[in-house]
Amino acid sequence: MKGRLLILFATTVCLADWRGFRGDNGAGVASVTGLPVEFGPKKSVLWRTPVERGTSSPILVGNRIYLTGSKADDLVTYALDRATGKVVWQQSVKRPRAEALHKLNAPASATPATDGQNVYVFFGDFGLISYSAEGKERWRLPLGPFSNLHGMAASPVAAGDRVILACDQDTESFLLAVNKETGKEIWRTKREAVVHGFATPTLFWPENGPEQIVVPGSYMLASYSVAKGEELWTVRGLSWQIKTTAIADNGVLYATGWAPGADAGESQPLPPYDQVLAEIDANNDGKVAPEEINPTRFKHGGSWRAIDLNNDGVLDSREWTFYRARRSARNVTLAVRPPANARGDITDAAVLWRNERFVPQVSSPLLYAGVLWTIKDGGILTSIDATTGKTLKTARIPNAMDAYYSSPVAGDGKLYVASEAGKLSVIKPGQDWEVLTVNDLEENIYATPALENGRLYVRTAAALYCFGAGDSK
Repeated sequence: MKGRLLILFATTVCLADWRGFRGDNGAGVASVTGLPVEFGPKKSVLWRTPVERGTSSPILVGNRIYLTGSKADDLVTYALDRATGKVVWQQSVKRPRAEALHKLNAPASATPATDGQNVYVFFGDFGLISYSAEGKERWRLPLGPFSNLHGMAASPVAAGDRVILACDQDTESFLLAVNKETGKEIWRTKREAVVHGFATPTLFWPENGPEQIVVPGSYMLASYSVAKGEELWTVRGLSWQIKTTAIADNGVLYATGWAPGADAGESQPLPPYDQVLAEIDANNDGKVAPEEINPTRFKHGGSWRAIDLNNDGVLDSREWTFYRARRSARNVTLAVRPPANARGDITDAAVLWRNERFVPQVSSPLLYAGVLWTIKDGGILTSIDATTGKTLKTARIPNAMDAYYSSPVAGDGKLYVASEAGKLSVIKPGQDWEVLTVNDLEENIYATPALENGRLYVRTAAALYCFGAGDSK
């Protein structure tokens, strides 16, 4: 019996954890081996577990898998056995409201986070909740209601003795830190310039100085003190609506930002608010209405709601300033090395390079073996030299020219890239990267896969799959 216990213990501690959105600090990379190359609904399936609707990604810790879902008014947290996929426990809270969501968003879109023992989940229609490994509710922190054009989507991050959450919305965006043991708020910092935000924060350790939290947002990448929450530095140049998570590696940060209408920019910037009022405010109410803006050269593109941030039918000075900046924004991938003890606007000193080609919209970038990878709608996979920003290769993935909402991950010398239509491509990296296979899972995929030795976990629209090279069921 003693020998059996030692074997079980060794098996447990050797399991690689994947503790939050895209694993270790959102990097999407795991030191694993034996990952499958060919798999599908009837091939290399170790197990399949049906789950309720959701777009959150699975996380791995110890012998557990955590993810979330929703059914009617129930916001559900699952704990699954990592070996078998069986549900060990599930807990739910009632949904007190139903905020507006994009058709591709879901009430359970934020990926859970863990500190290695407990799990932390966020629902836009409720707030933060923490459960123990045994499924006991530890605390809850109601938040909201939120005002976000497409609904909330950023995931919580476990950082030492606290949990960090970015609550970017159309009005009153903020970054929040709570005590991981009690759920009590430690600090809350306003992000006044940020709207329509969906990016999960990234931990960053500068060469000199304490730990920071970095969050992409409208027009900028911003860093905050984990300890106190104060803004430390910013870098200008991102687009107006950010969905992707930044990557931190050896003192360098990589961030992307794509939003509609920012590909070409505007050759003629919009004038300040006071000048616009003098020209088109026909009823002299000090606001800009749709009927006043549409017939003029200031005509907006797309949804009026996207620029009427408080949804009151007119544009005030703050909203016009946002719209003005939006019209001149650029879609970009950039690399940033903050100087030691950086403070304030460090754009000129910190930006290493910019690349405006094939910028992804939702999928976060991936840094693997010195190469930065991005996947853009249409199946356009791009490899970029992480040192110089030079594009190495861009090509479409055959038979996977779809939309992409899942983010790429890498391990075992391979990249895994999942499309909305359920095509999960396996890529062999290199200067002239090649597609090894395109696997059809026959269900939509919005979540990001998780990796461990010999296993690939993929959430589809209906289930969580575990694929492996072992015997399939």
